[in-house]
Amino acid sequence: MTNDTKIAWQRRPIVIRFAETAKFTETYGFAGSQGMVTLEGQHFLPESPSETVFIFMHPASTLQLLPMPQALADTGLHVICAGSRYPKNDSALIMEKVAVDLGQYVRHAREDLGYAKVVLVGWSGGGSLSLFYQSQAESPSITHTPAGDEYDLTKADLPIADGVIFIAAHLSRSETLTEWLDPSVIDELNPDQRDRELDIYHPECPHQPPFTRDFVDEFRTAQVARNRRITKWVEDLLETFRHRHDGEVERAFVVHRTMCDVRWIDSGIDPNGRKPNWTFLGDPRVANAAPSGLGRYSSLRSWLSQWSYDKSQVKGVDSARRIHKTPVLQIENQADDAVPSTHNPLIHSALATADKEFVSIDGATHYYAGQPEHLKQCIETVADWSRRKGLL
Repeated sequence: MTNDTKIAWQRRPIVIRFAETAKFTETYGFAGSQGMVTLEGQHFLPESPSETVFIFMHPASTLQLLPMPQALADTGLHVICAGSRYPKNDSALIMEKVAVDLGQYVRHAREDLGYAKVVLVGWSGGGSLSLFYQSQAESPSITHTPAGDEYDLTKADLPIADGVIFIAAHLSRSETLTEWLDPSVIDELNPDQRDRELDIYHPECPHQPPFTRDFVDEFRTAQVARNRRITKWVEDLLETFRHRHDGEVERAFVVHRTMCDVRWIDSGIDPNGRKPNWTFLGDPRVANAAPSGLGRYSSLRSWLSQWSYDKSQVKGVDSARRIHKTPVLQIENQADDAVPSTHNPLIHSALATADKEFVSIDGATHYYAGQPEHLKQCIETVADWSRRKGLL
């Protein structure tokens, strides 16, 4: 639609319950501990019928209050905002299990709600999830989590979606966290113990913006090294638990200082239209140590599944290479203050499907905050692509 008329629609709750046997549970309370998984979502249902529904899912966030899904419903499109079994809490999240959760919504949309076509909309962290899901639906290969726990996606019968929209999305949670890890942290138990040479937010750091290419390379290498140190500690502790036989199989821990990137304070590095000295979480110096920081709280298994640079099985490029049958639309927000400008081109290049399109919305930020015209352009792009692909 090109006019500004809003279509009336209703919010309806979706509750999906399915049996799943696990050796132990990661989620708190009745829903996760009684042999059943409970998922809660919202169905945005316009008055006019449709054979197509657009499913939004983020691994940990609930998206029903974001501008984009509501704006799609305003134009008369049917939308499901799908919550995983880890709503608003990714501290123990297992990505392989989230893929099964997403499959439950796709099946529910077709078999229970009667939609003929399902389009996945992977916004932000949902982008790599949508690519991972679709790759495993087209060609399932994963039988275990990175921790070695059996969780067989080859037997999950994941329904293949009819299209994928990758929007304002990054490569993966593991790669993005690594690019934001503060490499100056020396002692994981004491974040005040830091290497001043790499402590870019400290006024006495000898390296200040604009940073040299050599320093950026050193900084990136140190970020990967920190991720690998945590991964080794995690794997060693899990191995210890396997040999102790005292009932302890998991442990929670804190990852300090996870919003530190040379990009945030040097706008000449991977430039786009983003605001300088800013992130989607606010001032990077504050966000670096804030309780809401990316990957701040984690379990051992969750670290390996969603945050480990080497062990996570959810990598956007790897997933994109396995998608051969599905049309994919990429929408890049050119002033995104969360997604680095280097990520989307890598995904586009890796996509194996010949039916792929790339659109950049000039000036758009991650959330379209205060940007109604940019949001409108996004919605019109989605609707136009969907019609041209026979999805509407």
